[in-house]
Amino acid sequence: MSDLRPSRRSALRLLAGIGALTLGASACGPGDPGPSGATGTTGPAGETGEERRLGAEWESHARTFMAWPALESVWEDDLPYVRQDIARIARAVSEYEYVVMMARPDQLAAAQKACGKNVEVVPLAVDDLWARDTVPVFVEEGGEVAGVDFNFSGWGNKQVHENDAQVGRKLLSKYGIPRIQTSIVAEGGSFETDGEGTLLITESSIVNDNRNPGKSRAQIEAELKELLGMDKVIWLKGVRGEDITDAHVDSLVRFTAPGVILLDRAFPGMPADSWSRSSDQAKSVLSEATDAQGRSFEVIDLPQPDPDRITGYSDDFLSTYANFYIGNDAVYMPKFGDRKADDRARGILQEHFPKRDIVQVNIDTIATGGGGIHCSTHDQPGKPVE
Repeated sequence: MSDLRPSRRSALRLLAGIGALTLGASACGPGDPGPSGATGTTGPAGETGEERRLGAEWESHARTFMAWPALESVWEDDLPYVRQDIARIARAVSEYEYVVMMARPDQLAAAQKACGKNVEVVPLAVDDLWARDTVPVFVEEGGEVAGVDFNFSGWGNKQVHENDAQVGRKLLSKYGIPRIQTSIVAEGGSFETDGEGTLLITESSIVNDNRNPGKSRAQIEAELKELLGMDKVIWLKGVRGEDITDAHVDSLVRFTAPGVILLDRAFPGMPADSWSRSSDQAKSVLSEATDAQGRSFEVIDLPQPDPDRITGYSDDFLSTYANFYIGNDAVYMPKFGDRKADDRARGILQEHFPKRDIVQVNIDTIATGGGGIHCSTHDQPGKPVE
C-alpha cells in the first residue's frame, strides 16, 4: 500500500498554495437557496404544528446508508484496501439493521460481492465513502422524516466531489423524502446531539470562510436552531486547517445519553499538540456548560491507543475511539491493535450502552485516510426496515 497519497488529514496541508481556484468552484449543486433559513420542499420548523427535531443516534433507525469508495485519485493503491474496510463495516452493521450501500452503476456487482447478501447495493453515483458528510441530515417533524441538504462542497472545496455534491438531492428523491434546503454549507460530521435540543459543534468546521463566507457565528447558530429544531448550541473551538474537515465534532465528543459525553483524549504521556489542546478546551467549556434542559454535563475521558502499538500507519492515522457508530442493537467501534486500549475503550462503551453489543471492526485504511466508522455511516430515523 502506498503511504504517499494525501489522507484527509494531510490533504489540506498538501494543497496549501494551490488555491481554491485550481480546484474550481464549489462542486455542490443545491440550486438557489433563500436568503437565509430553510427553504425548499418543507417549510420552516413548527409550520406543521409539531416541532422539528434532530433525534439522537441511539434512537430507532430505519436503515443505515453507506457509500462505496471510487476515487483512485485520492486512495491510489489503497483503494482495494479501503473497500475491504467499508465492506467489513457494512457486513457488521447488516447483522443488526438494514444497510443500503450507494455505488456507481459500474461498480454494483463488485460492491455487492464484497458486502454480502444482507446489504442492499443501489445504483447512485458517489465519489468516496464519507456518507456521514454527503447524506442529508435527517430530521423529524409532524410524524414525518425530511432531509436537510447541507450543500456538500468537498469540505470547503479542498477536494472535488462532483457526484457526492449531488448525493443529498438524489438520495432524497430516490426514497421520496422531502428535502429541506439551506444557505449553510456543512457536513453531517459537524453535528452531535442528545435528541433533547442540545447541539455540539466545532466552530472551526462551520464558521469558516471556506464554507460560509460572511456568515457570523450568531447567524449560523440561528439558522441551525431552525433547521434542526435545536434549543441550545454549544460551541467548541476545534482546530482550523490541520485536517480536511477542519475538525469535525464527531471525532472529539459524543453523547451516550442526555447529559453524558465521551471525550477523545490523547494517549497518556504524549506531547501536547493542537488536537490535545482542542480536547482540553472542549473539556473546559463542557465543565461549565449546561444542556438545553439545564443539566450539567458528565464528561468521561475516552483515551486513544498507544501510537506505537496500533496496526495502522502514517502520521495522519485517526486513532480516536470517539468516532463510533450507534446502531439499533449494537455499537460499532474501531479496533486499532493496542489490545489494552482497545479493551478499555470497549469497556467504556459497554458501560454506557449495556443493552447493545459492542462490535469491534478493523478500519486501518479508513483511519489512515483520516476517518472512522461514524464518518462512513449515516442513520435514517424511523421504524427498522424488515
